[in-house]
Order: sequence, then structure tokens, then C-alpha cells
Amino acid sequence: MKIYDFNVKDMKGNEISLGDYKGVVLLVVNTATKCGFTPQYNELEQLYEKYKDKGFDILDFPCNQFNEQAPEDNDEIHKFCTGRFGIKFKQFAKIDVNGENEDSLYTFLKKEKSVPNFGSGIKANAFKKMIKNINNTSSDSDIQWNFTKFLVDREGSVIGRFEPTYDIKKIEKKIEELL
Repeated sequence: MKIYDFNVKDMKGNEISLGDYKGVVLLVVNTATKCGFTPQYNELEQLYEKYKDKGFDILDFPCNQFNEQAPEDNDEIHKFCTGRFGIKFKQFAKIDVNGENEDSLYTFLKKEKSVPNFGSGIKANAFKKMIKNINNTSSDSDIQWNFTKFLVDREGSVIGRFEPTYDIKKIEKKIEELL
């Protein structure tokens, strides 16, 4: 099974085949508008602008499962992200990434890369402790928080999982290798 086998809904509720992204390196991200990591939209947009013409894209899936940090509807989320951060990459409909209403795409992504990768350093260690204290997940493979990223190669295979504290510059190096 590959990422291309899934359909998702865009911000308007239209079904989109991820098969449309065959041959493209993808970064799949669950996001939120009221999170401490929300400024990562700046870094994501910079990555998108730098590599979009080389066969790279970002798929943004808003999620309200972590402290209800994405309470808005799809249109409000889109207006916020394009207005505040100027994002141009594709945003999809808000989904659940864990639990009984979990989107099948995220079931697949977590099965392919089940071990969270927080990176290293003070920020990563503090985040790991915070997550352990909150304990809002039912399994270790669950998405831990907003802005978890999955890197997918041109063949549709998931090659990396990165928690929000993982250095975006290191992810960029992996993207460059795939391109």
C-alpha cells in the first residue's frame, strides 16, 4: 500500500485522490492555528516556495484534537493561514489523526512510521516531558501533537516521521536528498 491509495477531502469537502501526487515528494502535516508551533507555517511556506518547482509539495491537515487548538471551521482556518502566514500549499479539511474517528490516511502513516522522532536538544526534551505529562494518546504510535510531519518519497513510500520539535533544517536536507 502507498499513500496514493487514499482519498481525502479538500477544504470544500470535495474528494481528492492522493494519486494526483504521484512522482512528488510530500510532507504531510497535521496543523493547528492556536498552537505554540503555529509559527512553523512560516518555515513550511519557505520550504514549499523553495522546492515546489522541483517536485515537492506540502499537504496540510488541520486537526483539533490537541487542546482544541484548531477550533475554527475550514474556511476560517484557510483565511487565517493565508492571511497571517501567506501559505500557498494545499490545505485539506479538518480531520482526526488519532482515535475512533481517525482518518484512514493517518492510520496508514502511523503504521508505516510508528516511532515518534522528536529530534534532540533542550526544546525536544522539554516537549517529550510535556507530552508524557499530558498523556493524551492511547498508544506510542499515536500522533503526539500538532505539526507532526511525515515525509513521503516520489514512489509514495513514507520514509520519515518528525515531531514538531525536530529541526526543520534537517528535514529540508532529507527533502533535498529525495529531490
